[in-house]
Amino acid sequence: MKTVLIAGGNVIDGTGSAPQAKTDVLLKGDRIVAVGKNLVIDAADRANAETIDASGLTVMPGLIDAHVHVTLGEPRTNDELFMHRDAATSAMLAAFNVRKVLKAGVTSMLDVDGIFNIGPALRDSINAGIVDGPTMRSGSYALMTAVGGTAGKLIPDSGTAGYAEVVHNRDEMVRVVRRQIKDGADIIKIHVTGVVPARSGEIQVWTRDELKTVCDTAHDLGVPVTAHCRGDQATLDAVLAGVDIIWHASFLGDRALEAIIEKKTAVGPVFTFLANLAEYGAKVGATAIVQSTFAGELEHTGARLRQAYDAGVPLLCGSESGFSITPYGNWHAREMEVFVQHMGLTPLQAISCATYTNAHALQQFGQVGIIASGAQADILVLDGHPEKDVAVL
Repeated sequence: MKTVLIAGGNVIDGTGSAPQAKTDVLLKGDRIVAVGKNLVIDAADRANAETIDASGLTVMPGLIDAHVHVTLGEPRTNDELFMHRDAATSAMLAAFNVRKVLKAGVTSMLDVDGIFNIGPALRDSINAGIVDGPTMRSGSYALMTAVGGTAGKLIPDSGTAGYAEVVHNRDEMVRVVRRQIKDGADIIKIHVTGVVPARSGEIQVWTRDELKTVCDTAHDLGVPVTAHCRGDQATLDAVLAGVDIIWHASFLGDRALEAIIEKKTAVGPVFTFLANLAEYGAKVGATAIVQSTFAGELEHTGARLRQAYDAGVPLLCGSESGFSITPYGNWHAREMEVFVQHMGLTPLQAISCATYTNAHALQQFGQVGIIASGAQADILVLDGHPEKDVAVL
């Protein structure tokens, strides 16, 4: 078992605490065994030891990306994703792309949903050492009703297509949730809102009772449930039904915000996707009106979620990597910058969201995303001071 001493760095531990100057971190195998000043490698370990001089450098936890779509392959359109993908090519492409995520400083990630149920197999391949990638937790297909999700009429009336699996009634919801867990899903994801042609924005397409059926079934098997929610009522119903993580939480009203705060339900706003569309949308054909809409959603939701954060609600950082506007390996750290710019968090608070707090998404709180004795040795050593300017990440 190899021993590594990272010596004399500026240690950011991930909890939001002030950096510890000229501090050592001692690793043995895949664990941190000590953090402190002037640490010494035991004589018995010196023959198989390495010392890294981190003087003047920052030492911090590896980033956790709580919202990735590693199997989608950066499609430009839903048509491309739903109609022009095959399982074998998609699996090979995912194995190639997941390395980009690791090289961007992401040492753990949640693949929230995907195509052909590739995610659990990719996770197992990483664990077996066949593929290089971050520690990974994975969902399967996103659950949808026949009304659909964010791909409009490309969502079928039954079965699977793209990242979607359609369920019709409570018996089918129970059956599909159980089957997805049997097939390796670490989480269940529900598309609570979706797009219907000729209707503006996303509408709620699940009832609270239906959501509770999914939550109860998954929770009975020890598996958390996450939900894509754009809209106040959708978010409220998801929280009251027992959803563990809310994605987006767009256009929150008072009732949903109060429910989130009362239950301390974790929220991953996935602002990076909105910020990229607002800033770069013209490059992918978005109109000025669309860009303005996304910018407005960012400001409104950011202000509401700052209230939730101040009340103790866990805020998660996710990049939505996997689409053409959020390619792999490029934007995994931007959510922190958006949290600073649009919610007024300090850089250290934003870093904590992307490390220590994000461990909630992996069900590994206290084990990853922190520089502390006993934690997993997922560590970044970098030139720069992210506690002053998080954009260096």
